[in-house]
Amino acid sequence: MRAVVQRVSSASVTVGDRTVGAIDGPGLLVLLGITHDDTEAYAQRLAERIWNQRIMADERSCADLGAPLLVVSQFTLYADTRKGRRPGWSAAAPRPVSEPLVDAFVAALRGLGARVETGVFGADMQVALVNDGPVTLVLDQPPVGPGIP
Repeated sequence: MRAVVQRVSSASVTVGDRTVGAIDGPGLLVLLGITHDDTEAYAQRLAERIWNQRIMADERSCADLGAPLLVVSQFTLYADTRKGRRPGWSAAAPRPVSEPLVDAFVAALRGLGARVETGVFGADMQVALVNDGPVTLVLDQPPVGPGIP
């Protein structure tokens, strides 16, 4: 599970002519990608990590501020661009796997007390944001990187 988290002063997602989700900040825009071996436990843990990440003003978290989140599913976060000019999408989980896990992630955030808006899974969405800082993080669950088992 991979999330690109951006601190925003505002963000919205539109499908067609209709705004389906919007937040006024400070808050976070979360672009969420799911891969084949992700689980509901990963969704819960990633939600907790993002909710408590101290990236808001004055080293505070969304939990501290009660700040809103806009969650948008984004299968392209698992693009494979290592070869050629056309990305491969095989690492992104198919809809029957990914849609319930996006829902589980949103439910986990709401269970923590978060105010959450969402996009529409699988829709052609237009995402608008004002990045505050700018602050942008990439979080993986389980965590990956040097020194992390």
